[in-house]
Amino acid sequence: CVVQRVKSASVTVDGHVISRIGHGLCVLVGLSAEDTAECADWMAKKLLSVKFFAGEDGKHWKRNVKEVGGEVLLVSQFTLYFRTKGANLDFSRSMPPDAARQCYQEFVSKVRDEMADPDKVKDGQFGALMDVELVNDGPVTVQIEYPEPPSQKKS
Repeated sequence: CVVQRVKSASVTVDGHVISRIGHGLCVLVGLSAEDTAECADWMAKKLLSVKFFAGEDGKHWKRNVKEVGGEVLLVSQFTLYFRTKGANLDFSRSMPPDAARQCYQEFVSKVRDEMADPDKVKDGQFGALMDVELVNDGPVTVQIEYPEPPSQKKS
């Protein structure tokens, strides 16, 4: 997942805004061919527990999205799992569409289950051409992977 701390974000499909959030996280959700239900569960918990936000004392990296009452916008993004073949893009590392649709919906459900207020979790439209608009706060943009790379684990 590519996670962006935002002041606001929205998804528009066919000229109609279908989802909108205020302060929170905009998450581009890529699903690889190797992803499992275990991965989705881990990612949902990790996404909502990482301290992207300042504390009440103004110090950075003290609170997570639930602690600040923020919102989450999830956007399916199969293009995150690409490789190049010459000058061409190859998406064979991405999960096939039917499996990805089910896995993505399960992930959205897991994030809603983990969130203090499930109404604060919005999503795009799987498989649609979407316009994603956001105001990045910081800017803060990170990538969270499963399994967590050793370089990101605390020693």
